[in-house]
Amino acid sequence: MLDQPTAKGKARTAKGPAADFQTHLAALEAAGLVVRVDRPIDKDSELHPLVRWQFQGGLPENDRRAFLFTNVVDSSGKKYDMPVVVGALAASPEIYAIGMGKPVEEIGNAWINAVANPIKPVKMTGTPPCQEVVITGADLKKPDGGLKLLPVPISTPGFDAAPYLTATLCVTKDPESGIQNMGTYRGQLKATDRLGVRMASRIGGAGGYQHWLKHRKLKTPMPCAIVVGAAPAVVFTGPQKLAIDMDEMGVAGALAGAPIRTAKCVTVDLDVPADSEIVIEGLIDPELLEPEGPFGESHGYIALEDYNMSMQVTAITHRKKAMFVSIISQVTPSESSVIKKVAYEPMFFAHLRDQLSIKGIRGVSLHEPLSNVRPVIFLKFAHGTAKTEVWRGLYGASTLRADCGKIVIAVSEDIDPTNTDAVFWSIAYRANPVEDVHVAPHRSGGHGPKAGRKSNDSSMLIDATLKTAFPPLALPTKPFMDRARAIWDELDLPRLSPQPPWHGYTLGDWTDTWETYAQRAVKGQWEQSGKETFGGRKGGLTPETPVRDAKKHD
Repeated sequence: MLDQPTAKGKARTAKGPAADFQTHLAALEAAGLVVRVDRPIDKDSELHPLVRWQFQGGLPENDRRAFLFTNVVDSSGKKYDMPVVVGALAASPEIYAIGMGKPVEEIGNAWINAVANPIKPVKMTGTPPCQEVVITGADLKKPDGGLKLLPVPISTPGFDAAPYLTATLCVTKDPESGIQNMGTYRGQLKATDRLGVRMASRIGGAGGYQHWLKHRKLKTPMPCAIVVGAAPAVVFTGPQKLAIDMDEMGVAGALAGAPIRTAKCVTVDLDVPADSEIVIEGLIDPELLEPEGPFGESHGYIALEDYNMSMQVTAITHRKKAMFVSIISQVTPSESSVIKKVAYEPMFFAHLRDQLSIKGIRGVSLHEPLSNVRPVIFLKFAHGTAKTEVWRGLYGASTLRADCGKIVIAVSEDIDPTNTDAVFWSIAYRANPVEDVHVAPHRSGGHGPKAGRKSNDSSMLIDATLKTAFPPLALPTKPFMDRARAIWDELDLPRLSPQPPWHGYTLGDWTDTWETYAQRAVKGQWEQSGKETFGGRKGGLTPETPVRDAKKHD
């Protein structure tokens, strides 16, 4: 969740963003955030499930780690010289922050500033690190050559049709303007020299898809370079939804604080990050599509077989001691969802606060578990925010992106949007469905399973903010809970992980008299209060008549 101001502590970060992936991995190791696995691991059936357990096993997010597999084999026993790394980009917000070279609480502003002030890349002369090894021609077609040289894991064993490239930067170029785009799209291994590539065609979809449409019109193959393993500041731009005419490499440079070094590809007219681990070059057919999938998608369901782009590989280049980088996606939370959540929340917050000038907005939270951050959005407002402002915020959040904001819920600042129990509590007691719920038609179906779905969906907007003064939350106040927590720790009882609300607080409906009663009670002076209430006895009333209502008629 992005809050202003934030109360989060500073994460461990590198001294500025790493210029390449291996430097970043070293920073994670120095911070104790890498699990090294030297025993044999089957990339086809064991690797992703092992890392998946840290997301599905109930671990707190800051206990998640990057995994470095040094002894990778496939289902036939073939051993790979290239290690595989999973979780090193965004297994947790802390890992993401190290990749950005700044504390978590500064990431939002870093993104806003980078988009506003890109730094153009610089072209490298000589042989770049990503081309220390070059594989072309007949070597791509050898039975164990080409793409088979790469230890590409199966992400969802039992459902995926093939190994898939997941942590990708797919570089394409607008054939009219010459502006490049970098997007994160999945790539299915089809042959030693062929990939199936899925670039989203829905509303608000891929920049690469827009380039493909132009190539189809021109009847020319679309050059494509798929980067696997780059500096996090570069990789993080792929899932971020930037303007179609904005070169992500410039934004990456601004995130890194220095121009990104680029190099010309060997066989296609595209520029790629020079310090990348691996680059797969090729041409995408402008007309013929190929069946692709099934594959476990980030919306939490298996994406079934669709016709998607077919890419003929023309070259594979990589470092001499390259590392293959993969990410955990599928059911959220995942590495994929952390990458989106950390970047999207500041984008939404800045839109509401700066573009729409929504008064009283205090935070934006995208729901991550299972729902994959896009469909459910929580807005946090200051107490007393005008109803008109709350509703402008609800509509603004639901319309910023075509695939985001199917359900948007506004809560007051005492509610933690990451605690869905607290959100349901707020809806239960602070929202009147007749007045505070609105269903808006005609939105995009967004990113989700196709089975039984239509492209035309709707949005539900809920105002669950506090609209009048309420009695206090019925938990002991903070000083008493703090005192009890100290005793708990003294007794060495099981470790606690408090979720707000964990102490009582007032919500406006609380008088000085009641405060006096409460203070007397904890001091053993409650009899004094009893004497006062005895003197206030009245007749002719119905039980459960509020005292203040009776006093109005005195």
